[in-house]
Formats: sequence, structure tokens, C-alpha cells
Amino acid sequence: MLSILLLAVAAFMAGALNALAGGGTFLTFPALVFLGVPPIAANATSTVSVLPGYVSSAYAFRRDVGPVQGVGLPGLMAASLAGGVAGALLLLVTPAAVFSGIVPWLLLVATVLFAFGPRMTRWLRSRGGRPAGKVAVLATVTAVSVYGGYFNGGLGILLLAAFSLLGLTDLNRMNGLKVVLSAVLAVISAATFAVAGIVAWQEAAIMAIAATLGGYWGARAARRIPPDALRMGIVAVGLAMSVLFFAK
Repeated sequence: MLSILLLAVAAFMAGALNALAGGGTFLTFPALVFLGVPPIAANATSTVSVLPGYVSSAYAFRRDVGPVQGVGLPGLMAASLAGGVAGALLLLVTPAAVFSGIVPWLLLVATVLFAFGPRMTRWLRSRGGRPAGKVAVLATVTAVSVYGGYFNGGLGILLLAAFSLLGLTDLNRMNGLKVVLSAVLAVISAATFAVAGIVAWQEAAIMAIAATLGGYWGARAARRIPPDALRMGIVAVGLAMSVLFFAK
């Protein structure tokens, strides 16, 4: 019972955190390892278990999700899918150590860009800069999705930073788009892990239920948090993840 409770609490909190800012796997992965699941299987199981949480969050944000500079949701999802597949293929041919060395810097830069994105956008427009076009939007989403297909940690922060630089300011819309695209990428990873047979399905089932509830609750809670406080919380999560990866 204690093991089930630990998994359920970790997954619920992970689902809520993913809806708000991202980084939920930093809760589910350690919980699985603590209970004796091998690290590789724990990583796979964690990815599978948080997928329903993304779906429930996307449902809660369904009225906020909309186009980005004229690019509709189908186009954004197609770009995310293409980038995710490319990232997964890149994982097969690139030594993990090469990429893992730049991950902390990516997270740190993404957090800074998210924090100052609105100011940077206003500054560029005051200098005569035009909003990002469709090609720029698709290229940006594809590039971030390559990262997500290769290494999922901190994906939410990177997506939020990308949306901020593309001119979005509504955090509910940004979070809604973030969880939809995260779900697309999680499906790719989950399918790969399932085919490889490295998912601990009993633990995944318990955590999936809890993550679904947490994801929906987190999305609903995000609406009640003042935008400035929510932005500060997301930045705090991004900085904490950056520190953890630098320490690792």
C-alpha cells in the first residue's frame, strides 16, 4: 500500500506540474527507482505514465488552444511529430554524452528567454520588427520537438520559451499548446518503449490514473493563478531544473 501511495502521489504531482510548467518526470522517475525499478525501465515507465496527464491537461485547456501566428493546431502537431521522429532517430546515432553536456545550458537559456520573452518581443517590434511568420513558427516548433524526441527533460520550459519568442503572451494559451505538443512527443516515446518491452506496466497503470487527475487539476488551477505569479513559478521551475542538470 505504501508503494502504491508513493507512486500515486508522485504521479499526481507530476501531472499537475506538467500542466503548470513542466518537469513532472523529476518526480515520477526517482519514485520508480526508489521502489526498485531499473533506471532504463523507470525512464520508460515514467514517460508512459505521464502521457494521460498531458491528455487531461489538454482537455482542460481545450478552449484556450489556438493558432500561433496563423499556424493552426494541425500544422503545429505535424511539425512536432516530424521533429519528434527526427529526435528519436538522432538518439540512435548520437552518443548521449555529447548531447547531455549541452542540456543544462539549453534549459538555462530557455528559462531566461521565457522570463524576458515578452520584453524582447516588445523591443523588437518597437524597432520595426515584424511578428514571426508561418515558416518561422513551424521551424521553431520542429527544432524544439527534435530536442523533445531526443531528450524529454525540460521540454515544457523550452516550448514556453519558444511560444514567448513567437509573440504569444496568454499563458493559458501557451500552456494549452505546450501540453498538446508534449502529448504528441510522449506518444512517440511511449510507443517506442512499449515495442521495446521495457515498460513496467503495473506501476505505469497506477501512475497513469493519478497523473490524469493531476494534469486536469493543474490545468484548472493554472486559470486561478495570477499571470505574473504563474510566470514567476515557471521561471523558478526552469532555474531549479537547470541547477539539477548542471549538478548531474
